[in-house]
Amino acid sequence: MIPIKLPKEQKQEIVESVKEYFEMERSESIGDIAAEQLLDFMLKELAPYVYNKAIEEARQAVEQKLVSIEEELYSLKKPLR
Repeated sequence: MIPIKLPKEQKQEIVESVKEYFEMERSESIGDIAAEQLLDFMLKELAPYVYNKAIEEARQAVEQKLVSIEEELYSLKKPLR
């Protein structure tokens, strides 16, 4: 799988969130490098699962739409004499 590349601003925002999480939830302070390494690790490990889940949900949504379209088309049929 292609690694996820976040825009610099987004990545920095998430790094700050990770640092805040450690401070608030664990009473630990971590620096930018540690938070960025943790983020990179989590993206690498979680990305395939999140991606596959998103694909499955998109597939289900398309399938539901197709059923709906099929029903609508069927309702438009004109009766034959």
